[in-house]
Formats: sequence, structure tokens, C-alpha cells
Amino acid sequence: MVKDLLEMVSQFIFYLGIVFTLLFLYKVFYIFVAFKARRDHSQEEKEVPLHKYAFLIPARNEELVIGQLIQSIKNQNYPRELYDIYVCADNCTDQTAEIARQAGAIVTERFNKEVVGKGYALNHLLNIIKRDYSSESYDGYFVFDADNLLDENYIQEMNKTFNQGYRVTTSYRNSKNYDENWITSGYALWFLYEAEFLNRPRMYLKTSCAVSGTGFLIHSDVIKENGGWVHHLLTEDIEFTVAQIIKGEKIGYCGKAVFYDEQPSIFSESWKQRLRWAKGFYQVFMRYGKDLMNGIIRGKGNRVSCFDMMMTLAPIIIVSFLSLVGNIVVLLLALLEGEGLFNEYVFRGAGGILSIYVFLFFFGLITTTMEWNKIRCSNWKKIFYMFTFPLFMFTYLPISLVALFKKIEWKPIQHTVVKSIDDLR
Repeated sequence: MVKDLLEMVSQFIFYLGIVFTLLFLYKVFYIFVAFKARRDHSQEEKEVPLHKYAFLIPARNEELVIGQLIQSIKNQNYPRELYDIYVCADNCTDQTAEIARQAGAIVTERFNKEVVGKGYALNHLLNIIKRDYSSESYDGYFVFDADNLLDENYIQEMNKTFNQGYRVTTSYRNSKNYDENWITSGYALWFLYEAEFLNRPRMYLKTSCAVSGTGFLIHSDVIKENGGWVHHLLTEDIEFTVAQIIKGEKIGYCGKAVFYDEQPSIFSESWKQRLRWAKGFYQVFMRYGKDLMNGIIRGKGNRVSCFDMMMTLAPIIIVSFLSLVGNIVVLLLALLEGEGLFNEYVFRGAGGILSIYVFLFFFGLITTTMEWNKIRCSNWKKIFYMFTFPLFMFTYLPISLVALFKKIEWKPIQHTVVKSIDDLR
């Protein structure tokens, strides 16, 4: 009977692996496209019109880092009269508002304990601009978190992509604290992979890229059409992305526009943050999954983008979890049954777990190799963190499972890495 159960579990894992491979094979294709896109990227620089922008920065108890962000924005190689900096000190109990004002930002304070989250702070800022600064005419709005830092050419590069006609554009996300530990490097390596091996090939293939958290530019017309910032699920960035793609919008990517952000270094903080992300993905999937499916079936120019986002949202992490658990069950059953089944099933189960590790290691290896010179970290740590990257990704499995059943509310992540853009150079 144990042998029959082992065979049944093994078959389940096998067919699950086939489905998983077929659905995500296109992301391996993206890697090859990314290499070609990088080779073809060098183009003759042309002068483009300069536009006026506003920076929107929601901040909750960010007195340690808000000043460095504002300074990096003020130091841009872009005419200072063509951009303004707005900060929403959202339910703050520290000196965030005062420090932001002293640094040169236009600051508004918001106190509302009933509706909390980044989306509400963004909409508050947009309402304040509309009410009190209506004389200012902004062509677009940058969205940043308080812990970010901008490369000095950030606006200049984003303005070029803006002039290509993209009404939403995301950028290259690097890390302030890649070298801190296996958790911070795990985050950072994923964001680098997302930028160069997901968004770059999407841009090259003229499908839609995806906004990820922070560091993006929105045309003022999009804000007007949406009636402000109307996305308030736990992952407002993914909700915004999906909603725009369903409408037929193509989100652009600017790899030359570089910014840095801080990653959680304590596992409990990381668990809390990624639990919110996982729950938010489920929320977006439940709300927009039907529309994405309609886009895949009936869409004209955005079928690929709808499929891509469906594969991003679909709870594939649960499929991975089932596969991993299945392999562990095979291992345990084979060990309990005795030596007779050991060779046949233990190696099969161990091979399944190892194959998942190798699959994730491959993505970490490719990303680390290609972005080697951009990673702020010693060489031996770069190599070491390639091996810990799959372990970091494995931790998403229990997080995603807990997120299915646990009620989760938005909570801020404390930022403590105080660096300037000069420190990162």
C-alpha cells in the first residue's frame, strides 16, 4: 500500500512539474530576449522636450531617511524649476514632517487611523495638489518611498522614456543594503532580476512591463482618467499595474534610471512584509482575474500582457508548495518503508527538491553575473548570496500558505539604513 501511495504522489509531482514548466517556459525565453535587448540598447541620444513633474512621497515615521531622499532629488541633473517635491507625513509620531520641510519639500500631514496604507496617502497628496497648487501644471507624477535614493540622472533618463509616449514607466531598482545578510540580498537579487530579465524583455517585445512598489512615473492624464489614486488593496502597485493593462495601457521600463531602496534585514519584518504582499496578490487575483482572462481570450493588442500578469498573479507559489511537500512526503514514506524502496524513491524525492533549488539558483546566477558591477557588495558575498537566494525564495512557500487563511492589515516597515547617494558610489 505504501508503494502505491508513493507511486501516486510521484505521478502527481511529475505532472505538476510538466504544467509548471509549460506555463513558465516563456520566462526562460525572456532571459534570451534580455541579452539581445541589452546588445541592441545603444542608440543615438537625441534631445527631447523637458517636462514638469511632481514627486509624491508617502512617509510614516521616516525621520531617519527622508532627508537623504529629498537631497538626492534636489541634486538631479535636471532643471530645478521643472519639478516639485511633495511629502505626505502619514500618521507620523516623529519628526518626519519637520525634517522634510527643512530639506525643501512641500509637506502635508495626514491623520486617519481608520483608512491606512500607501494608496490613501498618495490620493491625499493628489487632492492637496489639486486644491492648493492648482496653478502648477504637472505633466507627470513620480512615486517614491521615503527610504529611496535616486541616481543624479534619474529624472533625465525617465523623461526620455516619457517622451516615447509611455504614460506609465518603471525603473531600475537597486539596493542600499544588499550586503547586509541573506535576507536583504534575496530581496535585492529578485528586484534586479525583475528589472533586467522581466521588464527589459517586456519593453523590447513591446508588451507591458509591471510596476513594483516604488520608483515609477505616471502621466497626469492617467491620474485624471482614474479620478486620483483609487487602488487600495494590500499591493496597490500590482493592482494599479493590472488595472492599467486591462484598459490596454502599456507600461514602459527605463533601465538607465536607477534608484536604491532599503530591504528588511530581520526575518520577522520580512515575514510581515511578504505576508502582506502574498495576501495582496491573492486579492488582486480574485478581483481582476476574470478581466485578465477575458483579455487573454478576447483582447486584441494586450493578450500577451494579460497572460503575463495572470502568470504573475496566479497562485503558482501554492503549486510550488505542493510540489515541494510532495517530494518531502516521498522521502519520508520511502524512509519509513525501509531499504527496499530507498534507492527508487528517496533519490526521486531528493532530486525533485534539488531541481527546484537549481532552477532558482540559475536565475540568481544569471542575474548576479549580468549585474555584477552594479551590486554594492564584496565579490565573495556576491557569490555566497547566489547560493542563499533559492533558500530565500523557498521561504515564500509557508508565507503564501499562511496568507491564504490569515487576515492581514497594512503595517509600516521601519527603515534604519541611513546612507546618501555618495555613500553608494
